[in-house]
Amino acid sequence: MRPLFMFAFALFSSQMAVFSAVSQVVEESDPLQYADLADLSSDAPLIIHLTVKEAIKVAPERAPNAPPGTQRFYIIASTSALIRGQGGVGETIRYVIDLPLDERGRPPKIKKKPYIIFARRPAGGSSDNVQLVAKDAQIAWTPSREQRVRSLVRELMAHDAPPAISRIASAFHVAGTIIGEGETQIFMETDTGSPISITVLKRDGQRKFWAVSLGEIVDEAARAPIRNSLLWYRLACFLPRQLPASALASDTIANAQQARSDYQTVVNDLGNCPRSRQP
Repeated sequence: MRPLFMFAFALFSSQMAVFSAVSQVVEESDPLQYADLADLSSDAPLIIHLTVKEAIKVAPERAPNAPPGTQRFYIIASTSALIRGQGGVGETIRYVIDLPLDERGRPPKIKKKPYIIFARRPAGGSSDNVQLVAKDAQIAWTPSREQRVRSLVRELMAHDAPPAISRIASAFHVAGTIIGEGETQIFMETDTGSPISITVLKRDGQRKFWAVSLGEIVDEAARAPIRNSLLWYRLACFLPRQLPASALASDTIANAQQARSDYQTVVNDLGNCPRSRQP
């Protein structure tokens, strides 16, 4: 067994503290979950707190591609704060949005109300024209939401931010020298090419525990991610629920079975990825 077991008990202690903290996380009353805001923030070069000055209805004949049951608006808004975006934005922002009609067929009243939008600059457009990254990328502003979005942006912009996972490249299990001990490593490919790996350790008579490393070398200070963090989001929201068979092509049957079991431990500990909107 490799020297990774030398820090097993230290890791075990830190993992128990993390799992305890995760179990005490209380979801906010806001229907927008962490994953909802992470989906929008990850895709948005521009995140702006603004107030709608004008909401001009677009005639149906000028919006033939508007979804049924919606009203298209041309929005003119005043910028309150730039939450994310290089190069800044002007005092006035313009964009188009399709808003759902109520049961009486009436559109919502949004004039003079504050929102957060997740947007990008369209190619060749003027500096005050933006395009929403999703049909629902305008959310009502509250102080709590702005704080949550700002915290997420800090995670996304950090120099060591975990990148998006594209696939599981390989996984293997190595049995220990003592029956009941073993180690499984799972390696993932990412959109940026920066590696992410998961190590699952088992000592005889001890609870199985695991950690995540960002980089080429397994980090002895690594630990499992805290729920509602960017690393947790990258794993819980995008890892497949079962280990792909292609990742185990070169392993023995017994080792492959153990690797699958260890992977399932990771998935179960991460928990589900609740969303209130489609990504």
